[in-house]
Amino acid sequence: MVRPRWRAALVTVLAAASLPLSAQSAPAAPVQYEAENALISQGVVEANHAGFTGSGFVNYDNVTGSYVEYTVTAAQAGQHTLSFRYANGTTANRPLDVTVNGTLAVDDLAFAGTGAWTTWRTVTATVNLAAGTNKIRTTAVTVNGGPNADSLSVDGGGGGPIAGTPVEINGKLHVCGVKLCNQYGKPIQLRGMSTHGIQWYSQCVKTASLDALATDWKADILRVAMYIQEGGYESNPRKYTDMMHNYIEEATKRGMYVLVDWHQLDPGDPNANLSLAKTFFTEIAQRHKDKVNIIYDVANEPNNVTWARVKSYAEQIIPVIRAQDPDSVVFLGTHGWSTFGISDGRDETDILNNPVNATNIMYTFHFYAASHQDEHYDALARTADRIPVFITEFGTQTYTGDGGNDFTYSQKYLDLLAAKKIGWTNWNFSEDFRSGAVFKSGTCAGSSFTGTSMLKPAGVWVRDRIRTPDDFPTG
Repeated sequence: MVRPRWRAALVTVLAAASLPLSAQSAPAAPVQYEAENALISQGVVEANHAGFTGSGFVNYDNVTGSYVEYTVTAAQAGQHTLSFRYANGTTANRPLDVTVNGTLAVDDLAFAGTGAWTTWRTVTATVNLAAGTNKIRTTAVTVNGGPNADSLSVDGGGGGPIAGTPVEINGKLHVCGVKLCNQYGKPIQLRGMSTHGIQWYSQCVKTASLDALATDWKADILRVAMYIQEGGYESNPRKYTDMMHNYIEEATKRGMYVLVDWHQLDPGDPNANLSLAKTFFTEIAQRHKDKVNIIYDVANEPNNVTWARVKSYAEQIIPVIRAQDPDSVVFLGTHGWSTFGISDGRDETDILNNPVNATNIMYTFHFYAASHQDEHYDALARTADRIPVFITEFGTQTYTGDGGNDFTYSQKYLDLLAAKKIGWTNWNFSEDFRSGAVFKSGTCAGSSFTGTSMLKPAGVWVRDRIRTPDDFPTG
């Protein structure tokens, strides 16, 4: 069936500037190190642009290899978040390689233009530090040199996620049988939200809204929907890859799992974007392979394409991820807009008779309860007992994400998912005008995202169900 969702002509297209999100405090207070006090090679200390901290900032020479090296102290070994405060008055990205104690930790960390040399932003990265003294070097990788470097802040760390969060409890996930299992080998159900397209609604995914999602909504997982077409990734691969890097870091700091959604939709054959997908997932997996909270979703909604073509795509892209990150879970959309083929007049036997030749994967299913009832529900109920399934997208409305809410049939689905320990993310965490967007119009311009006063009926309903989490068995 035709599924004309999320067309740019139907929304107010908003500039999605690739600006990093403000850092959230870790359990121990961050320690700030001024760039002007660091070891500088091919750069000078200046104070001619207002807004810096300390006594000045470092202006990198416009050469490849110029660097600033900070000497920092970590109380504990393990993961720490680095926050680099910078200004870049140009329109060009000025990436830096980040090395820790002589070993490359982050390749080509992006420092996008900030609009003016007096406008300061923060870019974050998560790295492993040794207990005690560490050398953190940021080296320019282009002839433009680096951005103006103001300071580096290092969180207190502690070797892992914040205590009591979904990631701290469950750790690295894997597929066991037909279930998603935690570090103890126990089946779990993750519940959370999907963003809308970040090319349109990035303003809804920021510090205050993510804090609310993690602590007020008590979500376990954030799905980041990065469209490939419709003004998304293919229009500016660097910008959208950097946005994804930032969202991964923000979910990590809050102890949530993060689903990297390669949101292909039109064209429906994922092979049309195979080359782009290989480039994107290579970089994402290379940078975040040591995180325990990352999940890769390699095809959002294949449609008007055979299962054989989807399978072929999967068996080409999954090895690309595995080459960098051999043990994280990979999700794969199914044909018929991720309905096991039902919405394309097929059924699950296409998959059951010809499964993807890969391990530690799950097949995704989407439903919109006001449109997808007995036929889709029954297919899900049958199939989830035979292959691993995750619901990466669902709504309480029609398949357009709009119209009246059918909360009764939605609850029927959620009862099934709870009984079978099938995880889900709801569409969508934005203020789009459709009924399926959880926020009322105008909410995302503000900073209030807790409670229910700013939510549409679907938002109130889904928040309530996210707030009653799985028991996360550990023994």
